[in-house]
Amino acid sequence: MKTHVLTGSKQEIAESLARISGEVREAIVFVEEPAPAAPEVGALDAKDIFAEMRPFMVVDGQDIDDSREAIYTRMEGE
Repeated sequence: MKTHVLTGSKQEIAESLARISGEVREAIVFVEEPAPAAPEVGALDAKDIFAEMRPFMVVDGQDIDDSREAIYTRMEGE
């Protein structure tokens, strides 16, 4: 069995596939999904921007100091 990698448009891939002699047993096809329509400028609010990242965010804690000073201040020994 020989492996072929066919790239191009649907039409080009179909034509290349038709020219292959012998029996084709399997094909793996990678399909790019169309990009979603871009929203209008100003249409998103801050909540929408981070909605897709919510599953990866750390749960808000009561005792976490995430102030600028706490994040950017050097600790002893550094």
